[in-house]
Amino acid sequence: MQEAAGPNFRPLYSQIKELLIRRLAAREWKPGDALPSEIALANEYGVSQGTLRKALNEMEAERLVVRRQGKGTFAAKHSANRSLFQFFHLVGENGERQLPESRVLECSAGRATQSERAALGLEAGMSVTRISRVRQMNGRPVICERISVPTSLFPELQRCTPEEVTNTLYDMYETRYGVIVVRAKEQLRAVAAGEEESRLLDVPAGSPLLEIDRVALNIERQPVEWRVSRCDTAHFFYLNDLD
Repeated sequence: MQEAAGPNFRPLYSQIKELLIRRLAAREWKPGDALPSEIALANEYGVSQGTLRKALNEMEAERLVVRRQGKGTFAAKHSANRSLFQFFHLVGENGERQLPESRVLECSAGRATQSERAALGLEAGMSVTRISRVRQMNGRPVICERISVPTSLFPELQRCTPEEVTNTLYDMYETRYGVIVVRAKEQLRAVAAGEEESRLLDVPAGSPLLEIDRVALNIERQPVEWRVSRCDTAHFFYLNDLD
């Protein structure tokens, strides 16, 4: 494999990375599966082992693969621990991290609204499945969420009972539907609690809440979930470690 010059030039390792990502997306290697060795992959693509390693290093940094000393490289597998440290940023006043417990209020499907179509890149008339839930930390309700996903990606999800919807949704997306969430884009703003948030979070109407508007992306960088969380941060704060 050779690097091609021109206005759309990309380094060779970046081209190899894209090819490997396509194979992960095609489920050639399922979460937890071992990839071929660096030498085998380098020979397959006709590149140096150093080029192949650089591609894998970037994929590891993006949490697409896990590299274990002396054991090899594995397709990343979602876990509660990964949810806690990669995707959940509310921590206690002492800095303690904990994964909240969820209570699902509703799970149903319907035609996507204009806002849902814009967030998820859907065409008019397409269906979404919606999940609404409340999340607790230290026994206190602190988050109410509205979640929308394309019904085409998650068939039968709308028929799940609240008890069948797992606490860590990204793990369920991966194990049941083969949809792997690898990153998310978030927008934050301050909002006032409305009547519904007041009731669900046991706060006075008008109380300040943190709204987190998140679009989750799959391994091919396509939007697969739109989630709006409204959080009572009276006893918690949003932590984002910046390297």
